[in-house]
Amino acid sequence: MTTTDTKPTSAPFTDLASVMRGPVITPGDVEYDSARAVYNAMIDKHPAAIAFCRDTADVVSCMRFGREHAVDLAVRGGGHNAGGLGVWDDALVIDLSLMRSTTVDPAHHIVRVDGGCTWGDVDHATVPFGMATPSGFLASTGVGGLTLGGGVGYLTRRFGLTVDNLLAAEVVLADGSLVTASDASHQDLFWALRGGGGNFGVVTSFTFRCHDIGNHGAIIGGPVLYDIADTASVMRWYRKLLPSLPEELSGWIGLLTIPPAAPFPEQFWGRKACGIVWCYTGSHDRADTVLEPIKSYGSPLVIGIHEMPFNTLQSAFDGLYPAGLQWYWRSDFFRDISDEAIEAHCKYGAMLPTGHSTMHLYPIDGAAARVDREATAFAYRDGGWAGVIVGVDPDPANAGPITQWARDYWEALHPTSAGGGYINFLMDEGADRVKASYGANYDRLTDIKGRYDPQNLLHINQNIPPLTAGTG
Repeated sequence: MTTTDTKPTSAPFTDLASVMRGPVITPGDVEYDSARAVYNAMIDKHPAAIAFCRDTADVVSCMRFGREHAVDLAVRGGGHNAGGLGVWDDALVIDLSLMRSTTVDPAHHIVRVDGGCTWGDVDHATVPFGMATPSGFLASTGVGGLTLGGGVGYLTRRFGLTVDNLLAAEVVLADGSLVTASDASHQDLFWALRGGGGNFGVVTSFTFRCHDIGNHGAIIGGPVLYDIADTASVMRWYRKLLPSLPEELSGWIGLLTIPPAAPFPEQFWGRKACGIVWCYTGSHDRADTVLEPIKSYGSPLVIGIHEMPFNTLQSAFDGLYPAGLQWYWRSDFFRDISDEAIEAHCKYGAMLPTGHSTMHLYPIDGAAARVDREATAFAYRDGGWAGVIVGVDPDPANAGPITQWARDYWEALHPTSAGGGYINFLMDEGADRVKASYGANYDRLTDIKGRYDPQNLLHINQNIPPLTAGTG
């Protein structure tokens, strides 16, 4: 992140600061460069101001300010955002990261979560009660971004997507009003929020259904790693095995470099591998029987499956991927793992350009596939996987090579895909990619956008333009 001498905008941000509880940072402030930094260090944007909201009233003030002064608005939650769309040149960034409270109701299996929380915050609140809400694969992921994009994670096969467990959302709309969206109120907005991204308002709190997992919050899981030369045979075995497994057991498959750190055996440090990370949330009395097929297959280099709290698995890779790395992402949905796709995985897996670069396939089946594709804005419900290719490295000098590798890999793999990609993994790839990612649900989303944000005030996102008005 480079230091900036950007000139202050003419908008009266001192007026905004006077009505907010949280600080408003502008280019003249010493904190500006740290305040504008995001998880992906490949993103280098210079907003007009960053407003750190402490409560919903601060968000309302920011929304009204943006409308009154015709300032672009970018919304930043507590986590990642692959494309860096939580910050933008000359925009007012509505930052929710100070809004981090959680409230658990164990008796009713419900958790209320502020819009700036990470999934680590949620797991910290729920796992001690033996419960979890379906989320993603990193504790540092933001609740808001992951939820609004759909939410694929370790618990998807058993309990559905994150959006399938969303009960209500408090939303600040483009006109500055505050509403609650649920099955009982603003049903059209509630439908759109469940996968439609940040297009329809700023969600300041989420209420989720929780589920009992494992043994009082302890699951059995971890990686099984095979040599990269075994990729083809492992993928063919995995694609056949996974649908036959009980839904209490899920595992995503990836191509990776074994980290040069404990607990991985030192003789395998830096070795390219095909790995599956498993998570079993069922009865521990049945674990040996359920897990036997995944422990006995092939000639694994490492079998790292053991009992642990769910949040230990959820946070296992956070240390490998701290904020500030260079990232380039490409994504697609896949209805199957075809032989043609396996050829591409073998080719580009052997060419992993850096130790952090990787490819993952996350299963979307079981409970998630039993939800009708028209039930939520998230449309890819007919089984398969959400795939992501990421070129990652700490060194900005490697931005070019990791980007080219990810693009080449995606170009080879895309013809085998279902067409669209998971919006949480998209870069700034254009309107056609966004439209393809919603399939038949796209037209309904444009209609709802026209009702809740007709001027497209919230357009710095994977944008769905309103049906009834021009873009912002």
